[in-house]
Amino acid sequence: MPSSLTSTAGTGAAAAVAPGGDCHTTSEINATEVTGSHVLTINGYSRAKRVPRNQFISSSFTLGGHTWSIRYYPNGCGSCEGFFDDYVSVYLTVVPDAMARYSFSLVGEYGPRTWSNISGCLRNDSIKIRCDITMLNVVKHEDATKTSNTTPKFVDVPPSDLVQHLGHLLSSGEGADVMFEVGGETMISAHRSILAARSPVFKAELFSPMKEGTATRVRINDMDGAVFKALLDFLYTDVFPDVDEGDTLAMAQHLLVAADRYDLERLKLMCEEKLCGYIDISSTGTILTLAEKHSCAGLKKACLDFLMSGTNMAASIVTGGFEHLTNSCPSILLELLAKLTVTSS
Repeated sequence: MPSSLTSTAGTGAAAAVAPGGDCHTTSEINATEVTGSHVLTINGYSRAKRVPRNQFISSSFTLGGHTWSIRYYPNGCGSCEGFFDDYVSVYLTVVPDAMARYSFSLVGEYGPRTWSNISGCLRNDSIKIRCDITMLNVVKHEDATKTSNTTPKFVDVPPSDLVQHLGHLLSSGEGADVMFEVGGETMISAHRSILAARSPVFKAELFSPMKEGTATRVRINDMDGAVFKALLDFLYTDVFPDVDEGDTLAMAQHLLVAADRYDLERLKLMCEEKLCGYIDISSTGTILTLAEKHSCAGLKKACLDFLMSGTNMAASIVTGGFEHLTNSCPSILLELLAKLTVTSS
């Protein structure tokens, strides 16, 4: 008769014991929740009303490692004429296979509000829509069968702490041999060898026979102190700097420029990935200009795909999102025109 099986639900393990006691298996189910919110600002609410009924404007954002999309219908979606003369519809495009709960609310002067009176939340022809999401992540792990002849494990090797040590080296300034003056105010100490090992541009500057190669103080122009500090954090830890959620868009834009300047391809791609989650009708022009100037193929494609979807291009033009693009990079408009011509034909 087979031996009994025991199991535990949720986070735990299941084990089967063979009659000879020579077979062991383990498995785990780890369930975690990721909770967050995203606020979509509709600037030019009255102008967006020119978008026809049942057509939407979309905006993407990143939460829990996934990209989500909000679809905003300025004149509603569905056949509600006769019931409501003036209404909007909002939908969340859910990630495939994601288990999530979500809700929408209007953001008024004193916090979230219901949808009963949208006019009460209008400020300077703008409204803010908040989307709250709770996503369930379930990860299953199962070990291969282990026989009793397996050598017992007497030593547990801890994970690498190299990142923590190098991060401390930067923050403490121990052994630093170069000082950077950024923006005429911020002073940051660092280590030539580490910077040279990580960036060919720093290597050329800090180990050249020119002035910077021998100077103990180097001036950095055209860069904010916080951005340069974030750049050094990456050079020492290989991790995207930890910044407040509200500052991520601006920091990613500035760091992308810095990464291109110092030939840091991995950081540049990290910034591209971050910016892909912030593409919307108000930011597309600025982000697309950045992608074009710094040869970011993936980010550029994400912007173009966004503009070619639904009525996003018309809405971006109406809300002034193309002004920066037109002034800074007019050549990209010809590319957009060519895409529109191909699509229409």
